[in-house]
Amino acid sequence: MEPIIPEDERSDKPLDTDEIIYHPDMKRANDWIMDEYDPPERNVCIFVPCAKKKPYHESPSHRVFDRVIFGILNPEQVHVVVFGTCGVTPRELDTLYPFMHYQFMLGKCNVPKIKRDFIKMESERLAHYLEKTRHKYKHRIAYCIGDFRKAMEKASEMVDIDVKIVPEEETIQNNIQPDKKFIYGSLNQKDYLQDFSDAITTKMGLERRTVAIDEEHSENDNDWYIF
Repeated sequence: MEPIIPEDERSDKPLDTDEIIYHPDMKRANDWIMDEYDPPERNVCIFVPCAKKKPYHESPSHRVFDRVIFGILNPEQVHVVVFGTCGVTPRELDTLYPFMHYQFMLGKCNVPKIKRDFIKMESERLAHYLEKTRHKYKHRIAYCIGDFRKAMEKASEMVDIDVKIVPEEETIQNNIQPDKKFIYGSLNQKDYLQDFSDAITTKMGLERRTVAIDEEHSENDNDWYIF
């Protein structure tokens, strides 16, 4: 696959600081996705958070997400799109620069201005992508909590395109851990994953399935949340 940004055109600014959302190469790569990338037509698009381990599809969290997704759907039915610190990144591009190369995780940032800027920037990018793909997907599901969830909710409202966002609010409230730095915990929790599975089967008109946790494949990938 051709690089989005040729090596000799890349910025020398570091990719491992809390300024990552303003990084010129991250902006350029996202502009390319919005303006030039041609998304596939699929029955459902599933948005999942980015991960510390690269490429995303090899991270512990994404392995868990994939066990749910592809335990229900065939690859030809679904398009997986990553969002968060990376902006908006179709997962088949996750081995490309800069998505494969940045280190800083937004969940570790406690600078109010950066968090506010992230929600504004990410909601605008997501809204752009939702509009761009309005006729590409029949259904849209987003599996997210925290600031990522706020950005997706805002984006959906901005373009009036329905996105089923899970876990359900009731499930989140039932799993809040007030003694943790990130009170919502990990998306790898069984209750959250059950909501994720239910969203997929409901949208696709399939029979409900009970999520089973495989401890071998459910290790925490605490890259976008903080314990």
